Amino acid sequence: MKPIITASEYAGESAGPRPPVVLDVRWQLGGPNGRTAYEAGHLPGAVYVDLDTELAGPAGAGGGRHPLPDPESFGAAMRRAGISADRAVVVYDGGQGWAAARAWWLLRWAGHGDVRVLDGGLAAWDGELSTDVPRPQEGDFRPKPGELPVLDADGAAALARTGVLLDARAGERYRGDVEPIDRVGGHIPGALSAPTGENVGADGRYLPAARLAERFAALGATRDGEIGVYCGSGVSGAHEVLALEIAGLRAALYPGSWSEWSSDDSRPVATGPDPQ
Repeated sequence: MKPIITASEYAGESAGPRPPVVLDVRWQLGGPNGRTAYEAGHLPGAVYVDLDTELAGPAGAGGGRHPLPDPESFGAAMRRAGISADRAVVVYDGGQGWAAARAWWLLRWAGHGDVRVLDGGLAAWDGELSTDVPRPQEGDFRPKPGELPVLDADGAAALARTGVLLDARAGERYRGDVEPIDRVGGHIPGALSAPTGENVGADGRYLPAARLAERFAALGATRDGEIGVYCGSGVSGAHEVLALEIAGLRAALYPGSWSEWSSDDSRPVATGPDPQ
């Protein structure tokens, strides 16, 4: 099954006898909570899910700025949103795709088999919006973590030597030219710069599978080897994992990402355009 769905495809499915559960996960790095935007207008029937509190565990106790949520807490939040194991789920955000990909990745990691991202986000939807806040019937989804591969810091360091480790942040953060969020700039030694912005076209929609495959092949990421991805805190990295999935490639995510790696003075940091 494709991990993305077009707005027209979603419109057809939402009008069917068993429409997907739809989640609104609008979020901005360092920006205001997305609930205000959600209440101003969202896809009919969409349930708002907060990335910082429902798609991540508490920050500050290790694991970076957006550590993986406790499976029981995550499952409870998803059941409140109406998610059941046998019902399709569609997730969207404001258009950047990072938050929607995080929700997609978490649900897939937790064992849900039918989750897709609305390609292009809310901007791709030309139908009516709703201000009604739905109260869905509680679902039955119970997480079974481990359906998608993950890396810890040691695993990411090893993969940078033995396989392909992609850094999904902007190039200037990879090089260490600037670091607006974390303690120090730079990248994990051996990681390759692969900004998420190059996964999409000018309209914010994912590039065709063949073009994504070409992009990743140029970085050495193919079916013949192991692939890992990290970013700042495990959000935009999920976007890269989804792009790799579209290209037919399975990749592990390092959820702690640079925010975890750079918090430990003992870990090496590389700067500049050279991976090493």
